[in-house]
Amino acid sequence: MSRSVLFAKAMMLASCFMLSMPLIASEREANTGTPPLVVNEYVSTPIETKHGLSLYDSPELPVDFAYFPHVNPSAPKGGTITHTAVGGSFDSTNPFIIRGTPATGISNIYDTLMASNPGEPFSLYGLLAKGVRLDPNREWIEFDLRSEARFQDGEPVTAYDVVFSFNLLRDEGNPFYASYYAGVERVIAQSEHQVRFEFNDTESRELPLIVAQLPIFPRHYWEPRDFTAPTLAAHPGSGPYRISNVDPGRRIVFQRDENYWGKDLPVNVGRYNIDQIVYEYYRDRDIAWEAFKAGLTDFRVDARAATWAIGYDFPAYRDGLVKRITVPDVNPSMMQAFVFNLRKEKFQDPRVREALSLTFDFPWLNTNIFYDTYQRTESFFQNSEMEAVGPPSEEELALLAPFRDELLASHQSERLFTEPLPVAHPTELRERLRLALDLLREAGYDVVDGVLVNNDTGRPLSLEVLLYDSGLERVVQPMLRNMARLGVQTSLRIVDINQFLNRQRSYDYDMVISHFPQSNNPGNEQRDYWTSAAAEAPQSRNRMALAHPAVDALVEQLIRAEDRESLDTVAHALDRVLRWGFYVIPHYHSGETRIAVWDKFGYPEPFPEYAMDLDAWWVDTDREAELQRRHRRR
Repeated sequence: MSRSVLFAKAMMLASCFMLSMPLIASEREANTGTPPLVVNEYVSTPIETKHGLSLYDSPELPVDFAYFPHVNPSAPKGGTITHTAVGGSFDSTNPFIIRGTPATGISNIYDTLMASNPGEPFSLYGLLAKGVRLDPNREWIEFDLRSEARFQDGEPVTAYDVVFSFNLLRDEGNPFYASYYAGVERVIAQSEHQVRFEFNDTESRELPLIVAQLPIFPRHYWEPRDFTAPTLAAHPGSGPYRISNVDPGRRIVFQRDENYWGKDLPVNVGRYNIDQIVYEYYRDRDIAWEAFKAGLTDFRVDARAATWAIGYDFPAYRDGLVKRITVPDVNPSMMQAFVFNLRKEKFQDPRVREALSLTFDFPWLNTNIFYDTYQRTESFFQNSEMEAVGPPSEEELALLAPFRDELLASHQSERLFTEPLPVAHPTELRERLRLALDLLREAGYDVVDGVLVNNDTGRPLSLEVLLYDSGLERVVQPMLRNMARLGVQTSLRIVDINQFLNRQRSYDYDMVISHFPQSNNPGNEQRDYWTSAAAEAPQSRNRMALAHPAVDALVEQLIRAEDRESLDTVAHALDRVLRWGFYVIPHYHSGETRIAVWDKFGYPEPFPEYAMDLDAWWVDTDREAELQRRHRRR
């Protein structure tokens, strides 16, 4: 779990998450073994080498910390954890490229230069790197690598692997990485164990920490191979787990590496305790749920309110063999939403988008399907100080003022500049549909023989929702019925995961469900969510194809925010532009993570503040053996 948090930004688009960077040697040298060392040509005032980095201040833990405060340093090793993976199948163990459907959990095999502490919002401590030097002007950062670091095939991890990994991701990986690392001018191996990143963007406070989270690939393995092609190979990393078994489309198994080079580092003590991590694939949530109840899987995040409310009346739970754990969310609640594809002419008018958004009857869903366990999501930074509330402040208006004409044209309203958030829409469905019809008529539509028709083109307004998870059908169908009451021609298409991904990559949809996770420190990944550059980029998270100069400018200001107050102000302004544009139909959130487990796990309590850190859990192997005997008797 925490390794997923560590990769949350660097891999956000690969699972979901081209500038040519020069290698440190010529092409001839790069293909004939280790390149010659590059002499450090920079002469400057010596800069202190530190053990950690933090976004705005200093890391909380001292240089001599022995382990993260939340872990049990004496946690036992052994056992297995079997996760449920819903979505059908996978056909690749490379999650960093566009092609293929990647397997879950690949981040377990990779180390990064530095590791995050789940008890701090955004601080990093040495992993592959034992020390770091950051230029006061943020023109460069240097890492000193640990000489003992090894890949799983025994080869040493060197600065040349770091240079190779960066260039490989930028040049051949998912296009997201070219955007994510756009502020890096070049990467230089200054010796076998020292690497420097030089920046052309010195205003992004997050950029040094972003490069510190770079996953490092073995150059000797990948250089002779086609990185862009899907593969099912158990390729080596340098992390605590290795790929031990790949059953395409069905399961993938990761085995704890007994010889893991970094097992005694402070960032790893008390962590990576479980011997085997297994992901079992199921095409359907209901089948996955039955598999969990039967003990075929032993850990699940329960995202279905009905199951959580009434589904646990089965023998194993009644006998105390299954536990439920609720973990409060301290990070911003993720925006999950129906996303309009603005590449379609019919969704260009914001009045149409607003009208269609009014058909989503959250109060009915919450009462009749969700057991009143959810809250409506309003903001793209929900439940954080970055969420825009009330009328815009003078500071926000100053940020928006240079784009006033463009915003008035795109939003077709002054509400962005004058009215408070959240948007004051009616609560009762009949009133919502009445307002929706008024908006559609303003946009040039009218109802003819029960069908909503564009007065200029004569075409009916139609909408298809594309899904791969049938479990969400119960959320979609009530909305489509309400749209049909307005005369909209609606349909729902459920396809397998591979077809879904192919259509999503080619932007062949009217509406899909998408997710926009936010950290407490949003940064470079925002380019891939909202900007013009990402609007037509393959596999970007800008599913709606939003291209607006105000959004582009606000994203860059967000990335370059010098302090927390400035970041919050820019986030407020960005939140307002997005919400008043009605680019998505927001769903809901619970404010907590609901977990069900078979009772064989131990874990430190309380959980760390900013992530649960499943890597700090362990298995009671005696208890595991008892459960296995019970399952065999059934």
